[in-house]
Amino acid sequence: MTFRSRLVAVAAVAVVLAVLAATLASYFAARNSLLGSVDGTLQATYAATFHGIETRGQRLPHLAGPGHGYQVVSTSGAVITGGGIPVTTAAKAVARGSSPAYYANVTIGGTGYRELVAHIGTVIFQTGPSYYRTSAALELVLPLTSVNNQLGRLSSILVIVAVLGVALALLLAWLVGRTALVPLDELTAAVEQVAATTDVSRRLEPGGPDELGRLRRAFNDLLAALGASQQAQRQLVLDAGHELRTPLTSLRTNLEVVRRLEDLSPEERDVLVDDVLTQMNELTTLVGDLSELARGEQRHTESRVLRLDLLVEEAVAVAMTHGRPRNVRFVLSSSPTWMLGQRDRVGRAVGNLLDNALKWSPNDAVVEVGCHDGVITVRDHGPGIASEDLPHVFDRFYRAAAARSLPGSGLGLAIVAQVAQAERGSVWAGPAHGGGALFRLQFPAVPPPPDADEEDDD
Repeated sequence: MTFRSRLVAVAAVAVVLAVLAATLASYFAARNSLLGSVDGTLQATYAATFHGIETRGQRLPHLAGPGHGYQVVSTSGAVITGGGIPVTTAAKAVARGSSPAYYANVTIGGTGYRELVAHIGTVIFQTGPSYYRTSAALELVLPLTSVNNQLGRLSSILVIVAVLGVALALLLAWLVGRTALVPLDELTAAVEQVAATTDVSRRLEPGGPDELGRLRRAFNDLLAALGASQQAQRQLVLDAGHELRTPLTSLRTNLEVVRRLEDLSPEERDVLVDDVLTQMNELTTLVGDLSELARGEQRHTESRVLRLDLLVEEAVAVAMTHGRPRNVRFVLSSSPTWMLGQRDRVGRAVGNLLDNALKWSPNDAVVEVGCHDGVITVRDHGPGIASEDLPHVFDRFYRAAAARSLPGSGLGLAIVAQVAQAERGSVWAGPAHGGGALFRLQFPAVPPPPDADEEDDD
């Protein structure tokens, strides 16, 4: 069943139920009103009869009003006077005075009657030469012929009204469904066209403040996000191609030189091999950074509580081995701090910050590293960051003019920014007091786990 059919069906059912409820309510209200009028007549007749019994004692007066029928029954169910009315157990209970008066519908000789059964106290009646005293009940009946005729006519009218109401409900439901779904049909057609053409630059009319307008605006936001993602992917491919061109060109040149390897001196061969290895290392680093960027754009859910200070300590130990040839030392100041995240990705970000500081540090320099309360700081004593380069430090493939002669892919700090965003943290870069550059990588600190100790629980 389509959404349109469901909407029409729900609207039709709702209106039909409302029409039927109104029809039934009208019928029962009229029925109760007519029966109430008959009950009032019976009550008035009963009051007059009861007064006659009190004043005249041993006989019942004639009942006023046409169509009335009556009988008086004893506690045993015997008919004292009158007759023709069924005697029920309930009537005997009223005669005994153990039950209150009541109204009921009875059928006598195929004709419907409204009956009042009420206690009239003690009556005196004669059977032969003897008189008897007994508790009794009076049964009064009035035919419902007029009431049934009126209810019959009313029922016919209400049935016609109900049928017309149901037909009108179906028509209105169809019109409502058609009118209400026109904007949704337009939105569906626009979405299908976008899916067919993959043109994410298209935008829908924002619409009004209703639900469909909200859906249109949400779809426009989705298209904008998809467009930004496509643009980022295209830019990544272009930048990666540009970065790959230089080492690949160098490798091609070196391979062409290899063809005349026998003409090279041993020293020239060593230079050639070193150059090829350097280019291969740059390609390996670039491919690894691209893989890390692609992996970072995927959603990760496997996070756990980890000791951030111990992770930084491990990264510093690795960086010290890298800085040993140039006598660059790393000084660490840390205190126990925990965070919720992915150990390998956070470790990669910290390692990239340390490698960046090592690259810009002069020989025999010191890199100061701190880790306290979820905040990692890395300060080098290099040339610092130029003001024109500062806004682009964390952009992909961005390399300052002074860095173009140095090894690197231009993706290390971009990976740091990506990890910070993925782990609900932040990263900042700026000039350090007294010269050099200062980087601050911050993650939300969490309380230590119950079984925390001084060592990381790998």
